[in-house]
Amino acid sequence: MVRRKDSWQLYLMLLPALALAFVFVYIPIGGIVMAFQEYKPYLGITGSKWVGWDQFRFMFEYPDSVQVFWNTLRIALLKLLFGTVSTLSFALLINEVRKKFLRSTVQTFVFLPHFLSWVVLGGIFLEILDPANGLVNEALKAMGFKPIFFLGENNWFVFTVVASDVWKEFGYGSIVFLAALAGINPALYEAAQLDGAGRWKQTLHITLPSIVPTIAVVLTLSISQVLNAGFDQIFNLYNPLVYGKGDIIDTFVYRIGLVDGNYSFSTAVGLFKSIVSLILILGAYRIAYKVADYKIF
Repeated sequence: MVRRKDSWQLYLMLLPALALAFVFVYIPIGGIVMAFQEYKPYLGITGSKWVGWDQFRFMFEYPDSVQVFWNTLRIALLKLLFGTVSTLSFALLINEVRKKFLRSTVQTFVFLPHFLSWVVLGGIFLEILDPANGLVNEALKAMGFKPIFFLGENNWFVFTVVASDVWKEFGYGSIVFLAALAGINPALYEAAQLDGAGRWKQTLHITLPSIVPTIAVVLTLSISQVLNAGFDQIFNLYNPLVYGKGDIIDTFVYRIGLVDGNYSFSTAVGLFKSIVSLILILGAYRIAYKVADYKIF
């Protein structure tokens, strides 16, 4: 057994990470006080006027705030729904592939988009979805359809955001389900084959029931992220034409706070989101523990 005094080198290695966390995570927490002030940069936190809950009252009265919260929920829930279905479906399909080379090749190609930044993918999508001469619209025109402004029409923008996010993440997200599938006892399949069950019945009566706890954990833990609709993606794809249905909490806070300079109001919105997210996280872990006996601490 290694004693603490004999492993001081390991603790020393933690110091840079702890220092970064303290400087960039814990010290900025003090800025939350701006949510209760009429913050002026030239006066600073100590000199700005204290207004109590006024920023929060204004947040609930401000028409755009309600729309932004609804946009965030809608986009996040659509991503959760279609993302879970696509990752689970892909995991079930790739699990049926018996040739190792083919399976590894497919997995490599579908995992790759996850590691690409939305800055890169945003530029690519802006080009291929261009209504004038983008690749997708050129194909639509060749088939006799009218061009679609995917990133300039509200409904099409939501569809584009959800579809592109599912395309980017479904491969990498299937890792959890593939790990669960690998843990199923092969004897169950052998017994089912002896009883005359085909691959579909084996999937329906053995595979899916065996990974229900994993599905429950993934869904419940995803609830905690329901207010994170993907800042990187939205920020790199949206524009003023789609603020009506594409503006989410994070982009709203960025635009109101850093662009318009309304630091107090944006801090109040961000703080409200953080509190709701904390409640969702605690609730999600509680549900995961009750449903699938899953817990971290």
